[in-house]
Amino acid sequence: MPNLNLSTHSSALGTALVIFAKAPIPGQVKTRLCPPLTPDEAATLHGSFVLDTLERTKTAVAKLKLPIDRYLACAPSVTHAFFKIMEERQGVKLIDQVGDDLGARMNQAFRTLFAEGYRQVVLIGTDVPTLPLDHIRQALTLLEDHDLVLGPAVDGGYYLIGLKRLIPELFADIPWSTDQVLRRTQEKAVTIGLKVSLIQPWRDVDTPTDLQALIEACNAEAKKPKNDRAFSNRTAGVLQLLAKRLRSRA
Repeated sequence: MPNLNLSTHSSALGTALVIFAKAPIPGQVKTRLCPPLTPDEAATLHGSFVLDTLERTKTAVAKLKLPIDRYLACAPSVTHAFFKIMEERQGVKLIDQVGDDLGARMNQAFRTLFAEGYRQVVLIGTDVPTLPLDHIRQALTLLEDHDLVLGPAVDGGYYLIGLKRLIPELFADIPWSTDQVLRRTQEKAVTIGLKVSLIQPWRDVDTPTDLQALIEACNAEAKKPKNDRAFSNRTAGVLQLLAKRLRSRA
C-alpha cells in the first residue's frame, strides 16, 4: 500500500494537484544530461526545478482561489529528508510513488487520490520550470467538460495530465520516455471513447538540447523587468553557473 500523509477533511468537489518528483540524488536524476553535466550538477538543477514547481503551484492555487490540495508524489520515498523539508516549507502533502514504471506510478497516484474523494486530479512533472500559471488554470477549466486533459511536451510526451475518474488503460502499454507517449495516449483515449482536450505545448528539459534552449531563454529573459521573468532567481543562477562551466569545458 502507498505511504500516505493525507488530510482527514472531506475533499468532495475539490481538486488534487499532484507534482511528480524524484529526490535530487546525484546519478539518479537528469541522467540524460550527463554528460555534459556531472551527476552533481544535474541533481542541483533538478532540485531547483522541484522547488520552482512547488513555488509556482502554490502561487497558482492562491490566485485561483479554488478548493485545490497540492500533493508531492515522492521517489524514492516520502521519508527522504528532501521531501520532509518540502512538506514543512511548502505546505504540500506527501504520497509515495508506487509502481514498476512511470505509467504504473501515475495510475496509482490517481487511484489513491480519487479514493480520497477528489472530484478531479491533475498531475504535472517538474521539468517545466517556466510553465505559465495560466496553463494550470486552463487545464482545470477544460477538465470541467472533458474526460482527459493533456499538456503536450515538445518532445512527444506530456507534462500534464488531468482526469475526473480513474482510467487505468491510459497508463498501460505506453513506451515511456519516447516521442510516442502523447500519440499513444491519445489513441487509447479515442478507443475508450473519452472526450479529450489539449492545452498549449511546452518544452520540458530532458536532453542537452533542451538544456541549451533553457539557458538561451534564461539569458534572453535577463533583459526583462524582474516582475516579467519566468525563471526564479535560484534557477537563473544555476543555469548561469552551468553555462559558464560548459563554456570552460568546451
